[in-house]
Amino acid sequence: MNISHNINSAIVNGTFGIQRAEDNIAQHSANLASLSVREPLSGDPQDILASASLNQLNAIKQTLPQSSYNITSDLVGLSINSTNAQASAKVVDVAGDTIGTILDILA
Repeated sequence: MNISHNINSAIVNGTFGIQRAEDNIAQHSANLASLSVREPLSGDPQDILASASLNQLNAIKQTLPQSSYNITSDLVGLSINSTNAQASAKVVDVAGDTIGTILDILA
């Protein structure tokens, strides 16, 4: 059994896991940040008509297939990827401890 290969593999996989989780966290954060905030209606009739038109278009849009990006999936994605990053960091930590133990035994 090649111990050095297994430890290197654990460190590489843990590092890739952290990077993947970081990338996914950045994507979910960007999705959440890009959500628009609705502006309050003014008393201007043109603004009210424009808002009503937008509301009707949004209602029609709801009947069409939705993309996978929504606030719930992004919040869940942040939570999942945070846990993945912690798990990957633990893999790297344990691999480092294992290397330390091996060095102590060999010394």
